[in-house]
Amino acid sequence: MFDFEIQARSGRARTATFSTPHGTVQTPMFMPVGTQGTVKGITPAELLDVGSQMILGNTYHLMLRPGPDMVAAHGGLPGFTAYPGPFLTDSGGFQVMSLGHMRKITEQGVTFKSHVDGSAVQLTPERSIAVQEALGADIIMAFDECPPFPATREYVKASQERTIRWLERCLNAKTRDDQALFAIVQGSVYEDLREQSVQETLPFNTPGFAIGGLAVGESKEEMYPMVAFTAARLPEGKPRYLMGVGHPEDLVAAIALGVDMFDCVYPTRTGRFGYALTDDGRLNLNSSGPRQQLIPIDPECDCYACRNYTRAYLAHLTRAEEMLSPRMLSLHNIRYLHRLVERARAAIASDTYQSWATTWAERYFKGRIPTWFQQAIAG
Repeated sequence: MFDFEIQARSGRARTATFSTPHGTVQTPMFMPVGTQGTVKGITPAELLDVGSQMILGNTYHLMLRPGPDMVAAHGGLPGFTAYPGPFLTDSGGFQVMSLGHMRKITEQGVTFKSHVDGSAVQLTPERSIAVQEALGADIIMAFDECPPFPATREYVKASQERTIRWLERCLNAKTRDDQALFAIVQGSVYEDLREQSVQETLPFNTPGFAIGGLAVGESKEEMYPMVAFTAARLPEGKPRYLMGVGHPEDLVAAIALGVDMFDCVYPTRTGRFGYALTDDGRLNLNSSGPRQQLIPIDPECDCYACRNYTRAYLAHLTRAEEMLSPRMLSLHNIRYLHRLVERARAAIASDTYQSWATTWAERYFKGRIPTWFQQAIAG
C-alpha cells in the first residue's frame, strides 16, 4: 500500500501512480470536495463517470454531523457515501483559521463553538486522528494550524512550531496501518519559516507531504514563490499535495513545479453561481450571450451536460433557478478540471509540458500571460 511510482517527467512536472487500499490513482490529480460526505449535487456514479479518482471529506464537519460512529457503522466513508474509490480527509485544521471568531487555540488543541448548535467542541491531534480513523479514509491529514493571511512572522513561527508538536502527537495516536498520514508544511509567505518547517517535518518520513497555508488570501505573486520553494524541498519519491487549490491556472502552474495532488470547492461553488469553466476562461450563464448559443458549454468536453445540452438551455435553467442548472454546471466543471490534469499528464508523458502549458495559457489569459505564471511553468 501507498507505493508512489513516478512514470514520467517533464522539467519539474511528473506523472506517477499512487496505490491506496481502495484503488490506485494517477497523478497529477484533482480531488472534488465532499465536505459533508457528498460532492454537492453530484452522485457517486456521476463522479466516476467524469473521472474522479479520490474524494475529500472534512473531519470537523463529519465529526459534528452525523458523527464518526455513524460513518464507522457503514464501514467508513465508502460505505456511507456509496463512492467506492479512495478518500482523503482534512484534519479540521483549516477550520482553525476559517472559524477564527468561534475558536480558542491552546497547546492541547482547539476549542470551537459548533456552527451547528453552538455547543463547545474540542479538537486535539488525538481526537482528529480518532475521528479520521473512524471515517476510514485512505489518506488522513495531520492536525495543524493554518495561519491566516496576513499574519506576522512571530505568529506564523509560533503556529508552525506548534504544528510540528501536533504532528508528533498525531503519529503517536495513529493505530491503523491501512491509512496514510500526510504531514503538512506551513510557513505562510515567509521563506525562512518554510525552510524551517520543511526541515522539522521531513524527519517524520510520512507517506506524503502537503503544502499548507497558501491560497488563503495572498496574491499569486506571493503564493507561487512559496509553492516553488517548498515543493523543491519535498522528497522526490513521495506525493506532494497543495491544499485548497483548484483554479485552472493554479493547477497548470503548480504541476509545473512538481505538485501532484489538489483539492478545492471551486468547481462546484462556481457551478452553483452559474459559471462554467472553459479553456477560454469562465463562461457566465447568467449573461445575455449564452442565451442564444446553440452549442455545448465546451464542444471538446465529453461530460453529460456537454453531450446533451446547449448553452441556451443551461442559461434558461440558470435564469429560471432550476436545480438541474447547478448540478450540470458543477458536473461539467469537475470534468473540466479532470480533463485539464489528464491533458497535463499527457504533456508530461511526451516531455512537452512547458510548451503545452504556454499554449493553454495564451488562450486562457487571452494572450496576456501573467509574470507569476510564466515563472512557474519555467520551473
